[in-house]
Amino acid sequence: MSKHGNFCIPAVTTKRVNKGKLRHTANLTNLIHISSKPKTTLKPINNTIRMGLLNVRSLNNKSFLVNDFITISKLDFMFLTETWLEQNNSATVLIETAPPNYNFFDACRSGKRGGGVAVIFKNDFQGKQMLFGDFPSFEYLCALLKCSPRVLLLIIYRPPTYSANFFDEFTELLSSISTDFDCLVITGDFNFHTDDLNDKCAKKLFTILDTFELSQHVKETTHCKGHTLDLVITKGLNVSDLSVTDPSLSDHFCVFFNIYFIPNIQTKSNTVKKRYINEESYVLFRTAISLLPPLNPCSADDLVENFNLKILKVMDVIAPYKVKTISGKQKAPWRKAASVTAQKKECRKVERIWRKTKLHIHHDIYKESLRAYNSDLKSARETFFSNIIKSNNNNAKTLFATVDRLTNPPTQIPPDLHSMQKCNEFAAFYTDKIEGIRRAINISTSNKNVGLPPCSGKSNMAGMACFNVIDSKTLVETVTQLKPSTCCLDSLPTNLFKNVFDCLAIDILQIVNNSLQSGNFPKALKTAVIKPLLKKRSLDTSIINNYRPISNLPFISKIIEKVVLQQLNHFLASTGCYDTFQSGFRPLHSTETALIKVVNDIRLNTDSGKTSILMLLDLSAAFDTVDQTILLDRLENLVGLSGTVLNWFRSYLQNRNYFVSIGDFVSESTNVMCGVPQGSILGPSLFNIYMLPLGQIMHNNNIDHHCYADDTQIYVSLSPNDYRPIDLLCQCIGQVKDWMCRNFLQLNEDKTEIIVFGAKTERLKVTQHLHSLSLKTSIKARNLGVIMDSDLHFESHIKSVTKSAYYHLKNVARLRGLMSTEDLQKLVHAFITSKLDYCNGLLTGLPKQTLRKLQLVQNAAARVLTKTKKFEHITPILKSLHWLPVGQRIDFKIMLLTYKSLHGLGPKYLTDMLPLHKPSRTLRSSETNLLIIPRVNTKHGKAGFSYYATNSWNKLPKDLRLAPTLSTFKTRLKTLMFALAFC
Repeated sequence: MSKHGNFCIPAVTTKRVNKGKLRHTANLTNLIHISSKPKTTLKPINNTIRMGLLNVRSLNNKSFLVNDFITISKLDFMFLTETWLEQNNSATVLIETAPPNYNFFDACRSGKRGGGVAVIFKNDFQGKQMLFGDFPSFEYLCALLKCSPRVLLLIIYRPPTYSANFFDEFTELLSSISTDFDCLVITGDFNFHTDDLNDKCAKKLFTILDTFELSQHVKETTHCKGHTLDLVITKGLNVSDLSVTDPSLSDHFCVFFNIYFIPNIQTKSNTVKKRYINEESYVLFRTAISLLPPLNPCSADDLVENFNLKILKVMDVIAPYKVKTISGKQKAPWRKAASVTAQKKECRKVERIWRKTKLHIHHDIYKESLRAYNSDLKSARETFFSNIIKSNNNNAKTLFATVDRLTNPPTQIPPDLHSMQKCNEFAAFYTDKIEGIRRAINISTSNKNVGLPPCSGKSNMAGMACFNVIDSKTLVETVTQLKPSTCCLDSLPTNLFKNVFDCLAIDILQIVNNSLQSGNFPKALKTAVIKPLLKKRSLDTSIINNYRPISNLPFISKIIEKVVLQQLNHFLASTGCYDTFQSGFRPLHSTETALIKVVNDIRLNTDSGKTSILMLLDLSAAFDTVDQTILLDRLENLVGLSGTVLNWFRSYLQNRNYFVSIGDFVSESTNVMCGVPQGSILGPSLFNIYMLPLGQIMHNNNIDHHCYADDTQIYVSLSPNDYRPIDLLCQCIGQVKDWMCRNFLQLNEDKTEIIVFGAKTERLKVTQHLHSLSLKTSIKARNLGVIMDSDLHFESHIKSVTKSAYYHLKNVARLRGLMSTEDLQKLVHAFITSKLDYCNGLLTGLPKQTLRKLQLVQNAAARVLTKTKKFEHITPILKSLHWLPVGQRIDFKIMLLTYKSLHGLGPKYLTDMLPLHKPSRTLRSSETNLLIIPRVNTKHGKAGFSYYATNSWNKLPKDLRLAPTLSTFKTRLKTLMFALAFC
């Protein structure tokens, strides 16, 4: 069942569509929104709500006709029964069905085909979907309309098969809603002949309706073969203008009716200021900026201020503000195609003839015309989006946004949250959340700066007292690497900024070097704008806690941060300050390398007859609760920063602020008292430095660990009947909790999970011992995106990947007619292949039967891409696409990681797992780059990464093992594996 949060979620947001239209229809035009105080015109909605009810009997091939029918009939609500939609494609079909400015709810039949109910409504209305239990004898969808008075909408479909439980269950549902709601609208197909006074079921239904003071209004025939099956039942509302019409969309007729009440709903018409920027603006900008002198040397704050004034002065000349009124109503541009317009006229002409003559032959002609109109609409829509995809072939963001628009229901902050008051509430909520966590830690101010001593040997290391100034070449490389993200804090849109950067390079270079040399981070770049983003589509959009704060910073600040990060990383790597087992946000490290290390250790422990305990620690809002004083102390005493560098970081961290932005409204500015800047480039690295002493705790307790940012894994191995490591683990956890409290980090014990690995008998004993210590264990848990189980079979993970991949594959298949094969292949790689390849190095050694599920996904993707039948042999298809099968892709990943580890392109902990073979005397094998094969018990699936990597590596040809570069190795290895796979 689709569970969107509110009725108010619009089908497409106004700003995006307006910008999108101009971008797609004319490459020379683009709208850049400039934050301003808009003038809002409010128009009250008519008190009469127009509604319709139709048993559509499969919406799959009628989506465009129903879309057109809703538009022509000017309906506010359209209730549909027998949609025949399935859970995996309901959103895609309903997106096609809903006209612009409409949204939808739907409930699909679970387990069997057929059935299904949905409601399509104008996005001016606000409300939420509700559930009142499960009733097997009928399907229903219930939504509460937020108006005055409250109105509960209920749509029901009862299958024609008789069920004695229907009346009891329907009575139970009515008893649940009638006492809480005074105004009810119940519609649907009940499949009773209510026009037959002798029908026993109809009599029983009317008795129930009388009991709850409900009125049934439909008296006419609603089916082509007679009888009244589709009903409109209300309570506390006036129904008028009820009529029944045959739209020739199914064997049921459509029931129209009006509901009269006074809703507290208003549509908004915003007047905003915008700048029109096109390709001609680039030329004008270069000309105008060249006439202005470079910035005069001054402080970093003044340089940024003068630069912004300079840019705004130029922008006011080449692209001045223009007032534009946005009505809030969207259109479907593909409907304006000449063929669609002509076919629509022909369809209406034939309809008028049929309604006038009532002849069967004219009805058949009308239905044929409808099918032709539906086909033209579908073709026009495909052409429209195909042009968008072709014109943005190299723009991945637009490409994926278009696919998301076509395959997923829209999400948007409801209109009632668009106000300064709500922005302030969001800001207060985020601030109170962090302050609440810090208060919950409950430590005294005297212990605020207490931490563990630095790691041994760090006190004598070389320090970093000043930054190196950069040249123009380094600056250009830095800007090129940054993503073109823009926010309202930028004086110049980032796309335009990067296109004309050669004209701005002198000023930007002066700003960056001034900041580095002075140790001062410009104050104007310390402000962040927070935009709330709904965490999941199914969550209630009216609850603030369901939104994730997305922080955006000025683009110039990211340039300075990138330069600083490059120099900081070089210093940390040269001094060895990194925690060896911290893989988060570090070059050459990833979630996959971290998991390979952990799983390798666990598999080797299992192979040697030991049991392993893995504990996954979870922290609450860790980045936001970092104490800045403690962090600066770490930078000075643990890392070795001093002088200008330390002053720069102090200036960077302190006196920051943010405000919340929703639409055209912003909150008051709020000071940031703790945490590392969210959305920044430096934030993750600073957090890694903050967490350095945690690794020392593990080392002191002789506990294995691995971290990825704030995700910490602790694991120990136990010999049979030896539980001393568990006591050591508990002692370590106690020290970790104490350290976290003293460093303002909160361990979320409810989300911390423990998994036991090893032989089943020993695993059971260890689990019972852990339970005696009040430590709960899990059979499986999600670790860095991979579901790990106690047997390390990864069956749950493969099942999850398969389910997700098939869902995306079905959506991609629906877009097959919208784009070329090359573009479709990009989508397949982005949505399906990426899932098959993520952390597939962990699947080494698994039986082919386990991997077969993933191979079937790849086979299905290949068939969708090449449009081949399921009975055709898959090997030639994969070969024509030059795709390695799943098993070979895993081997390819293992060999690639092995090469990187041996050539300094991988983490040290992987390199340590692959010792080179060095014979005691001079042999011909001395220079063949062979590895030492670890000794393990040859139980299938128990050996670790090092065993399989070593065996596979030593089997490679000598010239491949000695390949001079990574690119050469990848090319030769793929050619070899491709030949082996399809020989």
